[in-house]
Amino acid sequence: MNATPAAVPTPEDEAAIRQLVADASAHQSDVERFLALHTADATVVNFGGRRVAGRDALEAAMRAALASPLADVTTTVEIEAVRLIRPDVAIVASIKNVYDGRGPGAEGEEAAPLPASSGRLTYVLVREDNGGRAGGGWRITSAQTTPIPS
Repeated sequence: MNATPAAVPTPEDEAAIRQLVADASAHQSDVERFLALHTADATVVNFGGRRVAGRDALEAAMRAALASPLADVTTTVEIEAVRLIRPDVAIVASIKNVYDGRGPGAEGEEAAPLPASSGRLTYVLVREDNGGRAGGGWRITSAQTTPIPS
């Protein structure tokens, strides 16, 4: 069996992929804009190991999180590598940094600490052309975050 080496993305694909990852980070508290970046059948495994499959389930999970103290938890993403598995599938390796903006509770108790402050975030992206209609381009079909032990 011969393995074909991963292709280097074109400058245009690299820019579009990096923009998609930046948009996902920027829209982490905007449900509609965040969901638009994902395929309908996207699967996300979050920092805590919770697996959410499908855009509807992802929407429900996001709305629940944003209605809780988790709304004050923010993240940033630093891309380490982008590679194409084939012209319409990309893997993005990155580091996700987590910031807990939650303050003490109503009784003055501290917020529960997060399990880690950074993780390895791997995205699988697919190119959707939508038959040339608006809304095509790169979309997140899978995202997996694995905490990095402190």
